Amino acid sequence: MQRFEFKVIPAPKRGEKARGVKSTEDRFALALTTLMNQLGAEGWDYVRADALPCEERVGFTGSKTTFQNVLVFRRVIDGPQAQSQSARLMLTEAVATTPRLGPAEAPLPGHAPAVGPAKPDLAAE
Repeated sequence: MQRFEFKVIPAPKRGEKARGVKSTEDRFALALTTLMNQLGAEGWDYVRADALPCEERVGFTGSKTTFQNVLVFRRVIDGPQAQSQSARLMLTEAVATTPRLGPAEAPLPGHAPAVGPAKPDLAAE
């Protein structure tokens, strides 16, 4: 059984300027071709393009739904060793991009903050 890993990236929104490429359609096609050739060189196969809904915040309490155009690629995982390497890579990427929750600075264990008045001269009064 073949196993795949997938990569989803935003579709280009603008074309690329190049010599001899003048129309908007041709510039956009060039941007897409360049992107697909770069990923193809890394072993990724193009699967499909999708427009998926994405809920965005507007102001403090509002929200609106927009659609994001994405490109889906896949490549074959070459057995259990490659799968564990890609799983480690995905885990590393997830840890790097996952926001840390909690206080901005955690107190050091075993050291309690000083308790008392804010200024030492207030204690003498």
